[in-house]
Amino acid sequence: MTSKFTVVLSWGFSLCIFLIHDARGDLSYSVPEEMKRGSVIGNIAKDLGLQTGALSTRRARIDTEESDERYCDINLAQGELIVAERIDREGLCGEKASCILKQELVLEDPLELHRISLHIQDINDNSPEFNEKIISLEIRESAVKGARFVIEEAHDADVGQNAVQQYSLEKNDNFILAANGNTVELVLDKEIDREKQKEINLLLTAVDGGSPRRSGTVIIHVTVLDANDNAPVFSQAVYEASLPENSPLDTVVLTVSATDADEGVNGDVTYDFGRVNEDVRKKFSIDHKVGEISVTGAVDYEVTTSYEIRVKAKDGLGLSSYAKVIISITDINDNAPVVSLKSLTNPIPEDTPAGTEVGIINVQDRDSGNNRQVRCSIQQNVPFKLVPSIKNYYSLVTTGQLDRELVSDYNITITATDEGSPPLSSSKTVRLSVADINDNPPVFEEQSYSAHVSENNKPGSTLCSVSARDPDWRQNGTVIYSLLPGEVNGASVSSYLSVNGDTGVIHAVRSFDYEQFRSFKVHVMARDNGSPPLSSNVTVSVFISDVNDNSPQILYPAPEGSSFMTELVPKAAHGGSLVSKVIAADADSGQNAWLSYHIVKATDPGLFTIGLHSGEIRTQRDISESDSMKQNLIVAVKDNGQPSLSATCAMYLLISDNLAEVPELKDLSYDEKNSKLTSYLIIALVSVSTFFLTFIIIILGVRFCHRRKPRLLFDGAVAIPGAYLPPNYADVDGTGTLRSAYNYDAYLTTGSRTSDFKFVSSYNDNTLPADQTLKKSPTEFADMFGDSDASPELIMTSSKFTVVLSWGFSLCIFWIHDARGDMSYSFPEEMKRGSVIGNIAKDLGLQTGALSTRRARIDTEESDKRYCDINLAQGELIVAERIDREGLCGEKASCILKQELVLENPLELHRISLHIQDINDNSPEFNEKIISLEIHELAGRGARFVIEEAHDTDVGQNAVQQYSLEKNDNFILAANGNTVELVLDKELDRENQKEINLLLTALDGGSPRRSGTVMIHVTVLDANDNAPVFSQAVYEASLPENSPLDTVVLTVSATDADEGVNGDVTYDFGRVNEDVRKKFSIDHKVGEIRVTGAVDYEVTTSYEIRVKAKDGLGLSSYAQVIISITDINDNAPVVSLKSLTNPIPEDTPAGTEVGIINVQDRDSGNNRQVRCSVQQNVPFKLVPSIKNYYSLVTTGQLDRELVSDYNITITATDEGSPPLSSSKTVQLSVADINDNPPVFEEQSYSAHVSENNKPGSTLCSVSARDPDWRQNGTVIYSLLPGEVNGASVSSYLSVNGDTGVIHAVRSFDYEQFRSFKVHVMARDNGSPPLSSNVTVSVFISDVNDNSPQILYPAPEGSSFMTELVPKAAHGGSLVSKVIAVDADSGQNAWLSYHIVKATDPGLFIIGLHSGEIRTQRDISESDSMKQNLIVAVKDNGQPSLSATCAMYLLISDNLAEVPELKDLSYDEKNSKLTSYLIIALVSVSTFFLTFIIIILGVRFCRRRKPRLLFDGAVAIPGAYLPPNYADVDGAGTLRSAYNYDAYLTTGSRTSDFKFVSSYNDNTLPADQTLKKSPTEFGDVFGDLTDSPEV
Repeated sequence: MTSKFTVVLSWGFSLCIFLIHDARGDLSYSVPEEMKRGSVIGNIAKDLGLQTGALSTRRARIDTEESDERYCDINLAQGELIVAERIDREGLCGEKASCILKQELVLEDPLELHRISLHIQDINDNSPEFNEKIISLEIRESAVKGARFVIEEAHDADVGQNAVQQYSLEKNDNFILAANGNTVELVLDKEIDREKQKEINLLLTAVDGGSPRRSGTVIIHVTVLDANDNAPVFSQAVYEASLPENSPLDTVVLTVSATDADEGVNGDVTYDFGRVNEDVRKKFSIDHKVGEISVTGAVDYEVTTSYEIRVKAKDGLGLSSYAKVIISITDINDNAPVVSLKSLTNPIPEDTPAGTEVGIINVQDRDSGNNRQVRCSIQQNVPFKLVPSIKNYYSLVTTGQLDRELVSDYNITITATDEGSPPLSSSKTVRLSVADINDNPPVFEEQSYSAHVSENNKPGSTLCSVSARDPDWRQNGTVIYSLLPGEVNGASVSSYLSVNGDTGVIHAVRSFDYEQFRSFKVHVMARDNGSPPLSSNVTVSVFISDVNDNSPQILYPAPEGSSFMTELVPKAAHGGSLVSKVIAADADSGQNAWLSYHIVKATDPGLFTIGLHSGEIRTQRDISESDSMKQNLIVAVKDNGQPSLSATCAMYLLISDNLAEVPELKDLSYDEKNSKLTSYLIIALVSVSTFFLTFIIIILGVRFCHRRKPRLLFDGAVAIPGAYLPPNYADVDGTGTLRSAYNYDAYLTTGSRTSDFKFVSSYNDNTLPADQTLKKSPTEFADMFGDSDASPELIMTSSKFTVVLSWGFSLCIFWIHDARGDMSYSFPEEMKRGSVIGNIAKDLGLQTGALSTRRARIDTEESDKRYCDINLAQGELIVAERIDREGLCGEKASCILKQELVLENPLELHRISLHIQDINDNSPEFNEKIISLEIHELAGRGARFVIEEAHDTDVGQNAVQQYSLEKNDNFILAANGNTVELVLDKELDRENQKEINLLLTALDGGSPRRSGTVMIHVTVLDANDNAPVFSQAVYEASLPENSPLDTVVLTVSATDADEGVNGDVTYDFGRVNEDVRKKFSIDHKVGEIRVTGAVDYEVTTSYEIRVKAKDGLGLSSYAQVIISITDINDNAPVVSLKSLTNPIPEDTPAGTEVGIINVQDRDSGNNRQVRCSVQQNVPFKLVPSIKNYYSLVTTGQLDRELVSDYNITITATDEGSPPLSSSKTVQLSVADINDNPPVFEEQSYSAHVSENNKPGSTLCSVSARDPDWRQNGTVIYSLLPGEVNGASVSSYLSVNGDTGVIHAVRSFDYEQFRSFKVHVMARDNGSPPLSSNVTVSVFISDVNDNSPQILYPAPEGSSFMTELVPKAAHGGSLVSKVIAVDADSGQNAWLSYHIVKATDPGLFIIGLHSGEIRTQRDISESDSMKQNLIVAVKDNGQPSLSATCAMYLLISDNLAEVPELKDLSYDEKNSKLTSYLIIALVSVSTFFLTFIIIILGVRFCRRRKPRLLFDGAVAIPGAYLPPNYADVDGAGTLRSAYNYDAYLTTGSRTSDFKFVSSYNDNTLPADQTLKKSPTEFGDVFGDLTDSPEV
């Protein structure tokens, strides 16, 4: 065993600030950009004063300070600093004048750090570039000489002399160049003329100052703008198009097109709707640029069939013109027919005759043409059809007989389908109820019912439940139950049963007796509450089941005390001889009457046995001389009921061949003087015999006289029940139920002919649920009632028939009924509600009351809205809703509303046309409240400007008729039809008047006239002669890095002295690189510069952006924006592993350096200061080195068996707010050394093995663990040398060197030795190897492999052993003892003793565990003198082993009494005659007295018990002896050995038996016996003398 200890050092949090190590000096090199990879920058070894090989030895390497990319590297062989990556000054430093790269040289052993500064020099490798390939300018032809237009300068990525130095412009006739610093302007030197030259192209060149010089060019494209002097002109005055209704959204209806002779803004035409209502704007839209009119809302032909739309075309400066668009809507089949229920009779009686009209249906379809044609139908599985009526009306009529019990409700689905393509359909479900009439009697759920009840039931208990269903409704279907009058055994049914009128539950009124009757039938009636009521009946059969309430009755021998019955058993009877028979009967039936016989007490229990089911008493063995002459048996007879009932009797047996041998009758001392005694005995014998014969003759005479009398009351037991009725049962209201007054327990006897009653309180609970009865099938009931002709049955049936009519598909097309005529009324719009339109009754020639009688109503043809109604009292057509002609018909000249008048009984339809007349209720209205016009101040006199006309929703003379313009100095009005134009009569001057307001009035022709006005606002437009001017030349702003997107950096602002389009300033970036465009954006209207990308201080610290401001016609100016980026703490420190020794041996001393760590933070200032640490639960720490380097060193002893791997987490946290941190996990493995011996899992081991084991069997397994690794931890097992009982350990056991499993080499013997110990060694494979030992104890367990050895008496054959037993020995006396031992141990050596054979089994007993032989009873003279015992001795092993011995016993006080030594001479001195006489006298006297006692006993018993057996023919039958029961495989029934015919009479009080041979065939069933009359029984028992008696 080895011990270990672990040193754990807890280190505090290591905090360090980067310190600059004392280096030999910083290095600085100046190199031009774009040098090739591998180019030499300088000899760094020489500059540092180091040997060339020192760089390789000290692991020199280049690290970067702020970037992961290394632009230079070290040639360790030459000690030179070389270029590692392409260096692009413009990519690294942009436009900065100075570009410096910082790198770091790191040396180890010891750690040193040297900074290297690389100054990158610019070369002329970039040409000047303009921001755009073509610069576009738009200059109005009215621009004056000297006008200046700013051009964005070129950009050169190089700096200093290599940047742009000079510009030149290609020679031309109109423009010269003015360049001053960064400002480049194009100056108009000569006016331009659009009519001569619409466009001018100029070439501008920029040249830098490098060597060689580089240049860049751009094309300046000048567009000469025209003056706005032409209005747009449409290609058509009227556009027409056809559009299907329900066209999808964005469907293009048509495209309007207008052209403008002007160009630029003056020629840009935009389109819009003119004066249209809100409905048109919701349904259509126009593309303002293209002129496409598209669908934007639902277009419905049924709402509007066409649209007229006025379209306006307008150029960029406000000149406009108009055209008309007519869109015709075409109908598609998009409206399903609508089914309406106009009238319905509901419910309808189920006896309604076929053809009865029950409803009126109306069908409408809002489509037109074929789409309006409708077919209608109903489903085929209903007794209804549709009959077409006038136009779109149908009558719903019945087609067959209705039956509510089959179908109580009809859901009639009426389907209407139009003729469109594809066809549309709709349906309406009409729910129609059928009213009930009482046409169905109640019907029971079963054809018959049966109830099973045990006898002796409680009165009031539930027997069963009947249930009837009446499919009628409510009172017609309410069922009431009652019992039909009838008799059961002569008594009223109501005295036996009652039925609950509501539930049908049947209760028992009295307690039933299975022995009285076993079943009966009653009839239950079910009646409904209809008028008249209907009813039906059902038969209920009640079956009474037997319970075990009668004890067995022993017929032979007579019960104890009534007589003395003795049987003689011959001495020569062998085992199995029939001695006598016990005969018993049970009044119960079934298994309750199955009887079994048992001997409960006997003089000698082993001598006689009784048949379990036959009652035959037989000998078990042969009769021996030692058996007692008198044998008494007590026999118990039990039935098979639950619980079982029993009866007992006594049987007296004499083992003798004749009575003379009975000791009481035998005189052993005979003398000559006893002659008188003989005479007296003869006289006594003759007297007793004479008296006995005389008594027999008298008895026979009395019996003969009784046989001649009529047995009027013979069947007493059957006649009694019905005559004794409980006095308080009564029928209540004829329902057959019992009034809950009293229930009774009735006690009846057959002998007394009286009935005693005990009154008990009423009870109704503890009844059986109805679901526990009546569970038999109809077949079973038929079997039960096979011969039940005596039960009257009343069977009532009801018949039904159902008519099912199948109707085909009804198809109909709307057709117009012959109406008396259409009516037309004309009246003005906006009449008040209730205003009279006309007298419709008078116009139709009807009486006023006929409208109400015929249910007149107004229906609409195409709308759900009714604008008129009928005053049924006056017969007038009146206004029901406000009628607005403009809302209904729009601009149509004629406005007609169509309504329909419907009359029923008979059905008539009249169309009503309402002509709506227009009134002047609307004023003219302009589309806009103010009409705005923009007119250039250069517009010439006579220029025309179209004004959108006014609109009046009235029609005809009430529409717009005239326009007038307010007087002014510049404009006049020209109106021609629908065209209204404003004409310039005098030129405009913007300097005098910038805006002009004009009032335009529109008048209609109504009376009184109505008018509408609009204000025309004219804006005079200015010429573009001013460029935008910024508020500052340079804008500066500060922006934190990582600012959110859409952060506003700053806002630039520029103003333009011009107005309108000329003064609208837009902003944009000038020449900027792609990185700036990704990070910033400028709002073109407001000038806000916002953040659009990630801004990182570590990438770029500032941005310089050139911003351009431009007015509407192309004049522009520039400003500079400088954005300084401020640093925030957004970079967590980065921990890098520069060097690591892995793995490290576990015996490494503390303080050893195992790794070098570098920590970098890209932030600046405090955000760059870093603290670093490692977790406290590892034996390592960080030691600060130069600047941002740390050494990872051990702090304590390492133990691989405790911790084999370390995950060292190095955490670095900066000083920012909030501070950021990062961590790096270094995985360090500990290398193993062999410092641990194997260790067993247990201190000792034990193995248990049974003796006689097989060699090679496994005993146990040992296991040792070595925490070392690989070969150091590999364990090998072996046995240490030793001896067991003088023999080598290896001859007993072996061990598996790899697994540690121990095997037995030989078989062990428990009797030889019981345990031993061995030592096992476990050794590892280390160098040097380590080992440990453990003790293994082997325990051998005993098996039963030795039989018992009998010590006394000696085993058979070895000697003859005889024991003497005194004759006076009492029960329990010790006779002898068997002594035995067993070589095994434990329970295998536990011995038990048993007598397996004995001369007299009941005489001796042996102690189970002691072996002592004792007497069971006192020794008697009859016991055999020689007694042989065979004794077996068994042990308790598995399996058990045994041995036997013989024990010879002599019952004698001395050897002289041994039979072989005894003289058997005997002198008979007694007279045989005297003995015979005494025996005969005693026998006759005993028999006579016994006979007298039996007769008296039978009389007395019959007088005391109920006369259940009064009718001898009825009392004996099935309960006596089942004639043919047989035991099948131990099933417990009678074994078919002997059957007997028993002839018994109830009058003689005697029982005579005739033994007959066994029979099994041709026996009568139990129910066909015992039906003879008393006379027949007399005949049977007439000749009793011929039967031998026992």
